[in-house]
Amino acid sequence: MIFGYIFFAVILLSVFWLGSGIRRIGSVSVGDPIQQRDGSALLLIDLQSVFWDHGPYSEAAKNTAAAAIFEEVEAARAQNHPVIAVRQEWSIPSTKAVAKLAMKGQAIEGSDGTELAEIFAPLPEHVIVKRVQDAFETGELDAVLERLDVGRLRIVGLDFNYCVQKTALAARNRGYDVTVVKDGSLSAAPTEAAEKRMLSAGVIVS
Repeated sequence: MIFGYIFFAVILLSVFWLGSGIRRIGSVSVGDPIQQRDGSALLLIDLQSVFWDHGPYSEAAKNTAAAAIFEEVEAARAQNHPVIAVRQEWSIPSTKAVAKLAMKGQAIEGSDGTELAEIFAPLPEHVIVKRVQDAFETGELDAVLERLDVGRLRIVGLDFNYCVQKTALAARNRGYDVTVVKDGSLSAAPTEAAEKRMLSAGVIVS
């Protein structure tokens, strides 16, 4: 009987632990409100080999997005705005477990494909690693944007419904002016709900 209780308790703890990982993956951080800043930056979200080269996106969709991304980078450089790439690496034990169970083990810290896809590798001046969908979660992006005096963000990358959306919402929570460039973003599913949520939070979706 006692072993049955122990087994049941272990199962409950495992479910709770995995559930906490799932919640952590999709949560949106708040952070401190930013002061007045005059600079702008372009954020490239998750343009990694594992997602770009091996993800669920069609070649036609990737070609359209790549053209828009290169146009955004060119415009940013012309205005001396920094280009910042954010790469996904699941490194928290519970999120790594979720990634192994539900995401084919993609983008786990130390695994193949976490580097930027070849066509995007030369583009950014700064590269930041994130642990969940929200690129602000670790505080590193906050620090870089403060150092660069950035108060306005343009965001491209993938996936529109997940990491792009959560990063845009976290930025708005801090007071950034945020524009998500839809043509420069990829999505594996319909985007209406994500777009509505971002618009209601004050994100511009162009």
